[in-house]
Amino acid sequence: MMGFTLAELLICLAILGVIAAFTIPKILIAQQNAGYTAIFKEAQGTVASAYYNYAIQNGFTTNTTFGAVTPYLNYVSATTSGNIDDVQGAGSWGCGGTRTCFKLHNGAVLNAVVTLPFGTTGTIQFYVDPDGVYSGTTTGPGKSQDFYLYPNGKISGPVHGNADWYIP
Repeated sequence: MMGFTLAELLICLAILGVIAAFTIPKILIAQQNAGYTAIFKEAQGTVASAYYNYAIQNGFTTNTTFGAVTPYLNYVSATTSGNIDDVQGAGSWGCGGTRTCFKLHNGAVLNAVVTLPFGTTGTIQFYVDPDGVYSGTTTGPGKSQDFYLYPNGKISGPVHGNADWYIP
């Protein structure tokens, strides 16, 4: 009769434990990163859709600001106070002055310049903080990515593609 000794079974369990200890965190991080990427792409789509709907109903001029487009934006709340995470390597973006922060339905916060018309720079820049939580650090998960909206409705980004979670 053949069998395994208790020592052999314990060694197998120890090996499986070591493999799991190295594998499970990477799987969880990859899952979180995929979620952040999906949130970023959803925010881009939300902005593009709002702009498209605005342009159909009102037309477009170089004096158009994103503030005029915000009634077409699907968001939970807007604020002009507080902070969101900036891109990886930077601290925070403030919600106030020319920038308004919009809490989206997926929990992210969209930071947008609402007063600058397209004619000034040819684009409007947005920052998306995927977890909507200001960490107060320059590194770590949940940092923002930014993208541009062009007058023709085209979206480009991420502009500063240095966050760990975005894979273009």
